Amino acid sequence: MTEMDDIIKAHTHGFELQDVKIAFNHDIKIDVSGVHVDGKRGEILNLPRWVANVLESEKHGEIQDADMVVELKQALVKENVKGEFDLATLDDHFYIKLRAYIRRLDDSDTDKVGSMLNSLVRKRRGKIIRLADSSKLTAEISQKLTIEEQALYNTIFENSKSFQEKIMGDM
Repeated sequence: MTEMDDIIKAHTHGFELQDVKIAFNHDIKIDVSGVHVDGKRGEILNLPRWVANVLESEKHGEIQDADMVVELKQALVKENVKGEFDLATLDDHFYIKLRAYIRRLDDSDTDKVGSMLNSLVRKRRGKIIRLADSSKLTAEISQKLTIEEQALYNTIFENSKSFQEKIMGDM
């Protein structure tokens, strides 16, 4: 497992521990791994995301989450408007949230969202490669990147620096 994998895994676990709103489909009293849930039909409660995911998968409720398709479309538009060397700002956990949202979609919707996501990733990756090839990660750039993108940026920067040192030698 790479450093990037470890970072993504840690942040994904943190995301799963955050509270999310869930609307109950029926009255329910249940314990989920030590978390007591007592909800009434139509009631909305804040629960840890991992508990809400279990309840939703068993058709006990529906997670009330931000529409990540709208956020993805907005991110793509913002990225297209920015210049070739300027990145739009994404939330640190944008891709983590998007992956969690995509897991809950139908297959037909997943394909459409996947296509938009692929466009965004390609555009941002190209910008990150150009920026990382020329300078170390700054605070200004770091604020615009997701957790995964920061790891990518640092990897590219270090590899680029190492490559240049091999070519240039002691010059």
